Amino acid sequence: MTTTAQTFGSALIGQTEKALNAILDRQLAGSGITEPQWVTLTLTVTGGGAVDRAELVRRVSGATQFDRASVAERIAELTAAGFLRDDDGGVQATDEGRARWTQVRTALGPITQGLWGDLPPEDLAAAGRVLNTVLARANATLAAS
Repeated sequence: MTTTAQTFGSALIGQTEKALNAILDRQLAGSGITEPQWVTLTLTVTGGGAVDRAELVRRVSGATQFDRASVAERIAELTAAGFLRDDDGGVQATDEGRARWTQVRTALGPITQGLWGDLPPEDLAAAGRVLNTVLARANATLAAS
């Protein structure tokens, strides 16, 4: 598929995000995990051990812009599915949750490597700086409204 290079802006960011989500959705198909649940599971697994529930809700909400009640629902769904354990010690991934997360991450690895693994480090650093600046400004705009 041939595409015309676009200038940097919201359309390019949006189309990139939609394409990356479509790739993720394909990998999640049949896993029993939705994209919002994936973010929640990922932040739990990468949190290293048990994560304080309120802290996990704050992290997921901050990363996704989902309201806190919605994040709590995702935690409940993942707990009911056996992917998370939610108790007084905090929220943690079960063995099944870690296995499912690892399975999807392993499938995504070669795909993401093919998407940007061969780009020059200086280009990746510049893209990271620009996207982090845009993200910080967008979050500040959301916080002000």
